[in-house]
Amino acid sequence: MKVMRKEWLDTDYYAVLGVEKSASAKEIKQAYRKLAQRFHPDANAGDLDAETRFKEVNEAYEVLGDEETRKEYDHVRDMGYFVGGPSGDQQYVRVEDLLGGGGGSPFDLFGGLGDLFGRAGGTGTRRPRPGQDLSSEIGLTFHEAIGGATKTLNLNGQVVKVKIPKGVANGARIRIKGKGGTGANGGPPGDLYVTVRVASHPVFGRTGKNLTLTVPVTYPEVALGADIKVPTLAGSVRLRIPAGTPSGKTFRVRGQGIEAADGSKGDLLVTVEVVVPTELTDEEKTVLKRLRDEHPGENPRAHLGV
Repeated sequence: MKVMRKEWLDTDYYAVLGVEKSASAKEIKQAYRKLAQRFHPDANAGDLDAETRFKEVNEAYEVLGDEETRKEYDHVRDMGYFVGGPSGDQQYVRVEDLLGGGGGSPFDLFGGLGDLFGRAGGTGTRRPRPGQDLSSEIGLTFHEAIGGATKTLNLNGQVVKVKIPKGVANGARIRIKGKGGTGANGGPPGDLYVTVRVASHPVFGRTGKNLTLTVPVTYPEVALGADIKVPTLAGSVRLRIPAGTPSGKTFRVRGQGIEAADGSKGDLLVTVEVVVPTELTDEEKTVLKRLRDEHPGENPRAHLGV
């Protein structure tokens, strides 16, 4: 019998990484890198759910990222049964092992399983088993995710309150201990994992704790410089646009981003985008032609060699 971890039977590591069982080693590695980057503690300071997901992703890759370990894991999932070893370790056995290599009968199988699951002195006592973990989803508005909220879920007639921490990100998973399936033989209940789905905002985007915003500006404003008003979650602030600012430049307004559960706050990243007028008066056309003719040698594409 091979030594194994109970989590191998309880956890679908392919689902954790979001890949099919037939995925290649390259696909598994790519999925791991993407998720590890998404849930890395450095990018989710104070987010306990992201920390939990990061650990789950790493655990899954430890198993599926090694060819031999992956083969053993697949074999256990396909044919294994979890039992407790004589020294308290965790093992698996195959059905044919219980039947003595094919020489026994089905009745031998039931007798063997009875012994393996903890019968002592003919008492028939079984080991306690924890309940199954459950999963669900909950929808939030952008502002509920930013400010935190308490929501309710109805699961099989059971009403569960879900406390949403401030600054939770789309796709985050919240663990609610003890709200999963009922345990067997006196075992503890499983946990409930709630995946958060956050609606988009009509104005703001989001990158971690930072808010993003694209602001239209006119050509005179970026050419000559200007002070403009930009919106924030708490109102508006003034932003100085220096003369000669190129379209697409991003400015950082510190402290106007998202406040995380640990009290830290992100920034507002404002990207200016020059709006080109679609209709011009004759006078405007004359002014622009004069500007073009006064700078005949300018070529903004010179660095391209054309």
